[in-house]
Amino acid sequence: MRKFLSKILILMTIPMLFVGCGKSTENDGDKLKVAVSISPLKEFTEIIGGDKVDIYTVVKENMEPHDFDFSPSDKKALSDRKLFIYNGLGMEGWLDQVKEGNKDTKLIDASKNGNIIVDNGVEDPHIWLSLKEATNECNNIKDALIEADPENREYYEGNYNKYKQELDLLFNEYSQKLASIKGKTFVTSHEAFAYLCRDYGLQQKAIKGIFDEEAETTFKDMESLANYCKSENIKIIFSEGSESQKDSDTLAKAINGKVVPIHTLETKVEGKSYIEAMKDNYEKIYAELK
Repeated sequence: MRKFLSKILILMTIPMLFVGCGKSTENDGDKLKVAVSISPLKEFTEIIGGDKVDIYTVVKENMEPHDFDFSPSDKKALSDRKLFIYNGLGMEGWLDQVKEGNKDTKLIDASKNGNIIVDNGVEDPHIWLSLKEATNECNNIKDALIEADPENREYYEGNYNKYKQELDLLFNEYSQKLASIKGKTFVTSHEAFAYLCRDYGLQQKAIKGIFDEEAETTFKDMESLANYCKSENIKIIFSEGSESQKDSDTLAKAINGKVVPIHTLETKVEGKSYIEAMKDNYEKIYAELK
């Protein structure tokens, strides 16, 4: 009798399991399907979109955005995405492939209405390294999510406003700290920090330019930068630890200094949120300049 009752219970449970599975799949399907190009945009979209969005990131963690090759698998993954949020300003050299292959996906330029820095006719794409420009990107993302999913307007606006307050607090904190120092120039391996410098009235001198991370550094350029460091008593070379690491080590040795890691945030910084990584950058720059 007990065995018979057990079989009955099992048979009754099986349909319930299938119903549960179906419900879970339906809930996942209710989410707004969004794709993003690079890591900072993924984090911004996750924060603003919360549990209302399903995100596919094209440039995977630990991959270099400048050197990324858009693949058929990426094209397929984007085919069912309602939005594709990209940084623009030359960061995604493969953007035309997205435009050609995914006509049903709306493209969102996160840099729209940004205060863009142009150097020798080239737009600097590293806008997320300014908290002000990051806020503008977040605003563009919020507007895009609302347009695609107006029923959740208040949810997206609430998440955006809360995150904007956090960005503003960090900006104001270091506006005061960095305004109090006399030194205004730091040396870095990659000329990626122009937006950060503009925010706080600082200057960067870099071993490599915006887009020439793989170019050979000439002896003349290295000697000139070493002489500058010595004349200004600069002992720290900030490096993102990628293609420029070797040159950073060489320069540090020439000035009897050391290399200190800094984050460009093109890829995810392990164990740190965007705000935590930016604060880490600020603290290192502040410690060097003061």
